[in-house]
Amino acid sequence: MNAKEWIRTIYLYLATLVGLILIIIGSVRLIDLGLKAFVFKGADVPINYPTYPVPAERSMEKIPAEEIAPEDMEKFQKEQAKAEMENLARERQRTAASSLSMIIVGFPLFLFHWRIVKKDRK
Repeated sequence: MNAKEWIRTIYLYLATLVGLILIIIGSVRLIDLGLKAFVFKGADVPINYPTYPVPAERSMEKIPAEEIAPEDMEKFQKEQAKAEMENLARERQRTAASSLSMIIVGFPLFLFHWRIVKKDRK
């Protein structure tokens, strides 16, 4: 086997390996996402740390919780919970999109190069 054939063989195996790794990583991320969404529902629930709205004129000083109207506090907490759930949904969509793109790119890459490797071995 000459140097040109060695380089070609190494390239084919590396490209096949890269395709396989993309498929594996994408699949693992999709399975992880599915488990978090349907089995372990508490695994990615956002953690709520207490925060309080601050009026613009007093933004540099701390405002005791007693000075904030209960209606304003309740409204703020609902808005914060809604924003956190929307952020969680967007994060899940980003994860699903990147995982699927890894699989979509990795599968043809793997398949194409693996067929060439199998053909060369015959």
